[in-house]
Amino acid sequence: MLHPDISLPRLIAHRGLSSRAPENTLVAVRAAHNAGCSWVELDVQLLGDGTPVIWHDAGIRRCSDARGRLADLDLPAARRLDVGGWFSDAFRGERIATLDEMLTLIDELGMGLNLELKVNRGRNAEALVKASLPATLEALPPERLIVSSFNDQALSQARRLAPASRLALGVLFEGVGRGWQKRCAGLEAYSIHADWRRLNRRGAEAVKGDGYALLCYTPNDPTAFTHQWQWGVDAAISDVPDRFIDHLS
Repeated sequence: MLHPDISLPRLIAHRGLSSRAPENTLVAVRAAHNAGCSWVELDVQLLGDGTPVIWHDAGIRRCSDARGRLADLDLPAARRLDVGGWFSDAFRGERIATLDEMLTLIDELGMGLNLELKVNRGRNAEALVKASLPATLEALPPERLIVSSFNDQALSQARRLAPASRLALGVLFEGVGRGWQKRCAGLEAYSIHADWRRLNRRGAEAVKGDGYALLCYTPNDPTAFTHQWQWGVDAAISDVPDRFIDHLS
């Protein structure tokens, strides 16, 4: 199967450099770039008015100065949120990033993007893909993009919009258990993204033996993760990628 010619880095910054800046923000992506990261992982979902924004939770309480559901906000209301002050005073006044703004920044920085289609409970997977994928495909070349999700409806819709030669799809798993091969083959997947705490050698070797790229989320202890590199893991999606530098050899 022909996939984009992606040169995966060993380390991908999770939600931007989320250990040093508020997650999923423009400033977190700039921080990742300044720290030497060439790829970031980010989440996209829709506001109530259908605008794609970079955000992880169904609610806004954890990462802003307000409460409520993201689905209840339109763009003007979302723009009023302070999404940096919860992290530290240094980031007070940071605003939620639209997908378009984030794509512009990533392209300007020449970075790669693992974009997770975040389908929270009660949200429409097909609407998310239709609103976010065309702009993403237009903004970034195939070799600098992986679109991933836990949600098979979102992944199937993404595949209908773009062939495997144009779009690398990543299938998210907690544990790589029974049925993973059928699921990935049906989606013409490029990569498997597994919870590093639930990955074992047998699963990793099966994934690599079938020719998939293997990414792990979210290891933050390079010593504890050392043996997983030996299993053939291609990339670690980490909050603290800088901690891993001295351990990659």
